Amino acid sequence: MDLGLKGLNAIVTGGTKGIGLAIARTLAAEGANVGICARDAAQVAATVAELEKMGVKAFGRAADVSDAAALQSWVADAGAALGGVDIVVANVSALAIANDEDGWSKGFQVDMMGTVRMVNAAMPLLEKSKQASIVTISSVSGREIDFAAGPYGAFKAAIIHYTHGLACHLAGKGIRANSVSPGNTYFPGGVWNQIELGNPEFFKQALAMNPTGRMATAQEVANGAVFLASPAASFITGTNLTVDGALTKGVQY
Repeated sequence: MDLGLKGLNAIVTGGTKGIGLAIARTLAAEGANVGICARDAAQVAATVAELEKMGVKAFGRAADVSDAAALQSWVADAGAALGGVDIVVANVSALAIANDEDGWSKGFQVDMMGTVRMVNAAMPLLEKSKQASIVTISSVSGREIDFAAGPYGAFKAAIIHYTHGLACHLAGKGIRANSVSPGNTYFPGGVWNQIELGNPEFFKQALAMNPTGRMATAQEVANGAVFLASPAASFITGTNLTVDGALTKGVQY
């Protein structure tokens, strides 16, 4: 299936690891030019080089999405380097689990405001696009109460609400907005890999909760996100796509 992404320009936060990296690679494999940011400059440079070898334009910069000025500058410069922005993927999370003021502050600045500021910064560029699309990465923790209830779950729920609001408000401008809610996602160096090594009993319990007997791969989540971002999903807006292998029990109408 041709997703219609060839020649479009996408920007992805947290594009050097896990789900963000899988999204960036999949977009590039489909022919989209890709701009990424992450906090580690060496990893950004390596990922940009990898994407360029796939035959597309790539742009990257080390940036912390909780830094409003740095985030806005990266969006503007990525748009200039790529020749516009058609697709925005807000992926970064602080993974703030601790129910204390520091956790709430980090979750708000990174998960919530990192998403809002990215969208706001990209909006003038999206308004010029004929294939404009916003994808936000939420979580099943935004749908159900689990071990991540607190700042992480609350802000992931807020992101779903925020994204649906964007879809309704921007539909008249031809700008789509959808969210993706991954379940537990395993990749080397990721949080569940760390839990597997540091707290194997908890990892075993989490694994047992999924009827499939396994966790998602970053690529499986990326497949859903890239489809929603693409022109192939041209009449899908305002949805929250759950990619969790039937982990969650609540029915989503």
